[in-house]
Amino acid sequence: MSLQLGLFPDADPSPDTRAVGPAPPSQELLRLGRELPEGLRLGTSSWSFPGWAGIVYDRVASERTLAKAGLPAYARSPLFRTVGIDRTYYRPVTAEVFQAYAEDVPDGFRFLVKADRRLTSPTDPDAPGRRAPNPDYLEPGYATREVVKPAMDGLGTKLGPILFQFSPGPPELFGGPQRFAERLAHFLGALPSGPLYAVELRSPELLTEHYAATLEASGAAHGYTVHPAMPPLERQTTLVVPHYQPTLVIRWMLRAGLRYEAAKGLYTPFDRLVDEDAATRHQIAIATLDALIAEREAFVIANNKAEGSAPLTLLRLADHIVTWRSGPVGEAD
Repeated sequence: MSLQLGLFPDADPSPDTRAVGPAPPSQELLRLGRELPEGLRLGTSSWSFPGWAGIVYDRVASERTLAKAGLPAYARSPLFRTVGIDRTYYRPVTAEVFQAYAEDVPDGFRFLVKADRRLTSPTDPDAPGRRAPNPDYLEPGYATREVVKPAMDGLGTKLGPILFQFSPGPPELFGGPQRFAERLAHFLGALPSGPLYAVELRSPELLTEHYAATLEASGAAHGYTVHPAMPPLERQTTLVVPHYQPTLVIRWMLRAGLRYEAAKGLYTPFDRLVDEDAATRHQIAIATLDALIAEREAFVIANNKAEGSAPLTLLRLADHIVTWRSGPVGEAD
């Protein structure tokens, strides 16, 4: 069984060895699973949330148990065709760990792998105060050795996008927008061919026409993100048009006006929708269908902090997309 390390490890050391199964799917869920476009992959940011009992899992289980044994049940949902591996943002994992993930899911499933943050932070994220220069920043040798090759070797055909999430900061920290795009072009051009590479920004000043041209030239995808640090999705899709992307990658992370810790406090245990965002749902549906019409594959990852419960967010989104395909729907349905 695979292991997805949580950021907040379970304090209960007692083992729970009972199997975790999928929650019995409703007729609505089965219908949506059948009617979703083939090229659309919906999934969540990791899978180890006890509050998903009755939604994703057939029983209440600890975070630790779900991290170790929940992925096979997660992957049996009619709705989920992908999942984000977040632990790799904090520390690389081996090909053997990736292989264990791959063995837990069906053949058509794909993983979105977050690359090590050392590749995307100009200052050393492990240094005190994060003030020291980071020698691994945009270093293709480190990326190939520690991120790309292990993911390719371990996941094989089940590897989806490898996503480089850049830390927020003033543009000067990255050498300015022009220099950032130039360094990014060199970095992407030096990576092994084969995987889809996606770039997610958290500094809006870096989202420029030069950046968009860099992605197009390298064959990489822009990682559209719904996050307070970035412009609204509508603005991002204007600068980087979805149907020109090799693959659409969207992560619905956090609503405007909230920080992660505040959202966690408001939304835990992530078992219901607390703050629905119909406007963002509509924008994601439009971008997704735009990409699918252009015969591009689409990955949409939802976080619990988007609306309160990532699986329920995706259920609403799936219904919106299926309804839209059969006839236009209102912006705040």
